[in-house]
Amino acid sequence: MDLKIKLEQLQQKVSGLKDQIGTEEATKNAFVMPFIQILGYDIFNPTEVIPEHVCDIGTKKGEKVDYVIKNNDEPIFIIECKHWKESADAHNSQLHRYYHVSKTRFGVLTNGIIYNFYTDLEKPNIMDEKPFFTINIEDLKDSSIKILESFTKKDYNLESILDSAEALKYIRAIRKEFEKEIEAPSDEIVKLLVSRFFEKPITANRMISFKEYTKKALTTSINESISFRLKSALNINEQIEKQDDEIKSAQPIDENNETKIITTEEELEGFQIVKAIMREKIPATRIAYRDTLSYFGILLDDNNRKPLCRLHFNTANKYIETFHNGKDSGQKVLLNSLDEIYTFREELHRTLENY
Repeated sequence: MDLKIKLEQLQQKVSGLKDQIGTEEATKNAFVMPFIQILGYDIFNPTEVIPEHVCDIGTKKGEKVDYVIKNNDEPIFIIECKHWKESADAHNSQLHRYYHVSKTRFGVLTNGIIYNFYTDLEKPNIMDEKPFFTINIEDLKDSSIKILESFTKKDYNLESILDSAEALKYIRAIRKEFEKEIEAPSDEIVKLLVSRFFEKPITANRMISFKEYTKKALTTSINESISFRLKSALNINEQIEKQDDEIKSAQPIDENNETKIITTEEELEGFQIVKAIMREKIPATRIAYRDTLSYFGILLDDNNRKPLCRLHFNTANKYIETFHNGKDSGQKVLLNSLDEIYTFREELHRTLENY
């Protein structure tokens, strides 16, 4: 099964169980061990996943790290766990000590939800103070999942990870500094930007004003850039879908394409919701659906030229496309849940007026 799917399943488990997890040991059993298993390591093989591994530190004997993970009999990373309610950043000094006496290049500090990955970029065999990579099970991102693949048993490659670790660490640090500047521009960034167009001395009062101007300028620029990209992406999708419709109407049905179309339970459930809304205005027999590779279309009188709406459920984000402004003026809106379809009752009813 795909790594992303497995992590999403763990995400659901964490969300449903965490309020019932009262101890650190329960956190390890319910959240951390499944995570290790998802990475492809055999949690029931004590030569591959070693729990409570002794890490004697100088005269201090009996110190134990929660897990040592081995690949081809070589220790590749250690994991120190805390209760899910504790901060994943609060105990890195403890992991720091274990890392120093271990033979691994990576240390992981986790509360079962957030996993901080450390290495020794600054000084050999001395764990860095800050992680070079973090993944949050409750806020999974494709970019983080891609990085995590390097730690799976089948794809583990020490050189590859180390090559990217430095870049990840400093990109993360630069991003944090940039976010701070957006929220509260420093004197340095204000002077750097303003000096390029303002030749007079910057007084204290001027600095206060320019800080506010800089914050608004940065925020507006970022928001407009995001908005432009979203609109561009939506326009491209709409053009592709229109081309698909034109091709399908001009060519005979390709049986091979038909076999690739999978109608999901979510699409059928969405259809039933739309059908219930439209039955307030028309008989149920006039409401039909046609599933395509691009979208799930709900039609009036089973006519492609009379779309009532389209459900775009084939990606991570789900959208409903309504046609209350005309069949050539579809509007796509993000859905956070299927129940939100009910909020489009007015738009769906208005669509009938077009036909």
